Amino acid sequence: QVQLVESGGGLVQPGGSLRLACAASGSISSFNAVGWYRQAPGRLRDFVARITSDDTTYYVDSVKGRFTISRDVAKNTMYLQMVSLKPEDTAVYYCNAEQGQRHYWGQGTQVTVSS
Repeated sequence: QVQLVESGGGLVQPGGSLRLACAASGSISSFNAVGWYRQAPGRLRDFVARITSDDTTYYVDSVKGRFTISRDVAKNTMYLQMVSLKPEDTAVYYCNAEQGQRHYWGQGTQVTVSS
């Protein structure tokens, strides 16, 4: 069973930065893709960013140019670097790993952007 553990969330002022990390219990290179989703209060869980095994990246339009997804195969960890944060980025952020037809989720980490 794959386990994913997020870290790095917190409270930040608008315009600030955070880096989220997601550590996997197994080899991250075994996943077809890994990614980040977020869920704001009263909303469904939404796609944020994804990186495939050949390092192709995808982003939702609202974070393009501000968020960067990456992965470190040696550390079995993926990251989401977030800059120029906005109040509308406030949400619980979840990492996701795709292995064949299976999807694995972390427990989530809260990001709050507020002055």
